[in-house]
Amino acid sequence: MKGHAAYATVQRGGVEQQLEEHLPLVKRLAHHLSARLPSSVQIDDLFQAGMIGLLEALNKYDASQGAQFTTYASIRIRGAMLDELRRGDWAPRSVHRKSREAMGAINRLEQQERGTSDQEVADEMGVSVEEYSKIIRDSNMTSFYSIDLLDEETPGGSNVEDERLGPLEILSEVGFRGSLAQEIGRLPEREKIMMALYYQEDLNLREIGEVMGVSESRVSQIHGQAMIRLRARMKDWV
Repeated sequence: MKGHAAYATVQRGGVEQQLEEHLPLVKRLAHHLSARLPSSVQIDDLFQAGMIGLLEALNKYDASQGAQFTTYASIRIRGAMLDELRRGDWAPRSVHRKSREAMGAINRLEQQERGTSDQEVADEMGVSVEEYSKIIRDSNMTSFYSIDLLDEETPGGSNVEDERLGPLEILSEVGFRGSLAQEIGRLPEREKIMMALYYQEDLNLREIGEVMGVSESRVSQIHGQAMIRLRARMKDWV
């Protein structure tokens, strides 16, 4: 119960002291998440959101529930950062519209058991390969954290509910995660490797590029293609 004792000691101090003592945790989580996001995402924004999550954790932590404070706070902090990313979706409607068109094209090709190479998807959409590559890049800027957002322990990022999930919610969540894992396993080999390195091994884009022998921008494009493909396949869930 070392974590509970440490929290009780901190709790005797003021809120400012508690926040200060847990700053390293917020910074570590912000840097870890930032390393996996496009450079356009400012780490200061993640940090500020994380501090809000920490404050929520300090206010709502209940040691009697059995979880150590650091574990509970980490969920709150990371969830608050993901909420901030969701709110910060600056992409124009045209980006989302073209992304949906790409999803539809991939879905049609797969239903017809046809190939889904860049050229084949571009042909199905009636655009050039260059235009399709641009659609992937633009869509990728809004979806780099999509797996994180969909794979949080509860919907809504930091909104960790105090009430337990009901049977239907649990079945739905388990069903979604099972389907998502199955569809990731069906990705083309290169996309599957990239997803494993990014989401399981926590490598950043530069590191993945070094492993796969491609440029960082190419890794970003492979990720975007994988995300569009997964969204197309998971359209009945999302």
